[in-house]
Amino acid sequence: MMQAVCVDVPGGPENLVLRSIPRPKPKDGEVLIKVHAAALNRADLLQRRGLYPPPAGESDIIGLEVAGTVDTLGQRVKGNWKPDARVMALLCGGGYAEYVSVPEELLMPVPDNLTFSQAAAIPEAWLTAFQLLVFIAQVKEGEVVLVHAGASGVGTAAVQLARLFGAVPVVTAGSQEKLRLAEKLGAAAGYNYKEESFAQGVHDFTGGKGANVILDCIGGCNWEKNVSSLAVDGRWVLYGTMGGRAVEGELLGKLLSKRGHLLCSLLRSRSLQYKADLVKAFADRVLPCFSDQAATLRPVIDSTFRLGDIAEAHRHMEANRNMGKIVITVTPQSKETH
Repeated sequence: MMQAVCVDVPGGPENLVLRSIPRPKPKDGEVLIKVHAAALNRADLLQRRGLYPPPAGESDIIGLEVAGTVDTLGQRVKGNWKPDARVMALLCGGGYAEYVSVPEELLMPVPDNLTFSQAAAIPEAWLTAFQLLVFIAQVKEGEVVLVHAGASGVGTAAVQLARLFGAVPVVTAGSQEKLRLAEKLGAAAGYNYKEESFAQGVHDFTGGKGANVILDCIGGCNWEKNVSSLAVDGRWVLYGTMGGRAVEGELLGKLLSKRGHLLCSLLRSRSLQYKADLVKAFADRVLPCFSDQAATLRPVIDSTFRLGDIAEAHRHMEANRNMGKIVITVTPQSKETH
């Protein structure tokens, strides 16, 4: 048996219930992880409300990323995974629990210099940002990348990755404190969307050329400003609709006049092969940069909650108070790095 967070009735954070349920058994090609830390994502809030169900056949427990240690290997595991090895994993679900079984293709080793809490903040957020920039937008050196929600988990990852790839990130956020964080991470400019027009800011920053790439988790309410901010032949990558799904007005005509590309992407619903390719590309190209002597990249942790306080963690995210990732400690460590 194990402790896990369950949702019997979709609704508010108060509907998250911690209870004892059977421990999963690893299937062929899977690795059972003893979870030390998990991290929150916006998708978790939607799933809790019944608006984002897991893919068919996947765990209905919330949670898309964890870090922990290898507990048990399933049959026909090909990789050199050893018991007690420190690993982090991208999940389709099941992260809010003491154990989770994961296809071995979605495992990555935890860099020696990172704690479990830091490692848990990497898989979903950083793989999403990497996917959007590299697989979808195909960002190039010198391009300007407008990152909405620049102080979020994906946002803080995207800013650092854009810099790593030689691009120039600029961000939007809802407070000066969040903008300062993004700028410390490498954002060349930042715009408080509550106080100023980010479209005008991008226009001024680029000398009227616009952003080559926009990473957009907001959607509906921003469409006109996004098209205005987009460079000719630019790529507008939509990966969320926090600002609404409906669009009114001449979106297609204005996008056509820019020869703009509207690209849409989700990660959770992708095939195992796609995710395996993504994990391998990230592990080869990016993961070493977390442990280089200069430690070029760093996951940004906003706050840490115990598994029993998961409802409070959800309230914290829903209030948009976080800068960086909200982490859940599942198995407390006397020494967090081991």
